[in-house]
Amino acid sequence: MDDLSRRKMLLAGGALGTIGVLGAASPASARTTWTWAASGSVAGSGAGSDPQWVWDDEADQLLGAILRRGDVPRVNELLRTWTRNDQPLPAGLPEDLRQFMEKSRKLPAWADQAKLETAAKFNEGRGLYLNILNGIGGGMLSTAIPREARAVYYSKGGADMEDRVAKTSKLGFAVGALDAYRPEGTCIVEAVKTRLVHAAVRNLLPQSPGWTGTSGGQKIPISLADMLVTWHTLPTYAMRKMREWKVPITDAQSEAYLHVWQVTAHLLGIRDDFIPGSWAAAESQSKQLLDPVLGPTREGVLLTDILLGQLAEQTSPGSVDRPLVNAFARYLVGNQIADWDGIPREPFWETAIKTAWPPLVAFREGLIKLPLVPQIAWTIDEAARKYILFYLSKGREIHLDIPDTNRPG
Repeated sequence: MDDLSRRKMLLAGGALGTIGVLGAASPASARTTWTWAASGSVAGSGAGSDPQWVWDDEADQLLGAILRRGDVPRVNELLRTWTRNDQPLPAGLPEDLRQFMEKSRKLPAWADQAKLETAAKFNEGRGLYLNILNGIGGGMLSTAIPREARAVYYSKGGADMEDRVAKTSKLGFAVGALDAYRPEGTCIVEAVKTRLVHAAVRNLLPQSPGWTGTSGGQKIPISLADMLVTWHTLPTYAMRKMREWKVPITDAQSEAYLHVWQVTAHLLGIRDDFIPGSWAAAESQSKQLLDPVLGPTREGVLLTDILLGQLAEQTSPGSVDRPLVNAFARYLVGNQIADWDGIPREPFWETAIKTAWPPLVAFREGLIKLPLVPQIAWTIDEAARKYILFYLSKGREIHLDIPDTNRPG
């Protein structure tokens, strides 16, 4: 915290000062009784359990044992050599971990390779929109989820947000890659590694005074409900926004895009009876899980400032300034969430983006001619492209390592 500027501290304090005690009481407590029907899941049925009280027990017990044995450094070194879906697991892994990973890397019986291929082609063709929505939009939503913001902030990754964002992006880009679930792809690898990281964090965060003091009474972080909340900030949110932007999407593409995220959810350790089986089921679940828990936290404001600051500095130094980044983030998530995240108002750029972005999308989709696109749209387009290139390159350099400590200090 010593390296935070006075501006960041004022930003955090000012944003929360407008809501008083709401910042102390997590909006998660406002979540309604679980009523989502498992008949709408990919499993088609289920016990109706509330995912708020369900975790990834097998993975959590395994990582607890690995942490107690002090095996994390050796495991991380070995897992850095595991990079392809079809690659055998590294020799020398602890036997209990090997058995778990061999089981966890298998696709579910309901996975459809044809749909996964359609999704890969769709992701390639809609990469600009999806990377913006999953990266900036999903990122701003995640910092407005109190449990997620605090879990990120107080875990080991919260001390180096550039590294943390690159690691998060690594899974997202793996899902969106043309070879995501092909033998030479990496999606299975990144999903299984992420599952191990989540399990380690569940073991470690309850030992953090910072987290326990702000958890709103939650004893174990990253429940399956929390994971589903995050899931909805990605495919559910992205599909909703693309529809809003009038991006042409066929029924086959829509179904395939949902399918690739369903398979990914399974590999991350989410139970099949909680994974939405249709977009209607996803929207219904999102309304129950995501909408009620959004709100402001000091940690979320600080993380947002770091994320947007990195974006402004790294995408296009000298030509893309922080006001444009602020305005674009606000455009993606709306004023309420932007206010909760402490994103400043930028009247010029907000007006420019609202005016320029819809015709830019329409031009890209062949719906209007070039003269109808405002000139300023190309400045926005260039910023978006450089953001994607920056995080794509960072994602290739980053390894998903299992943490063995919490955030220092």
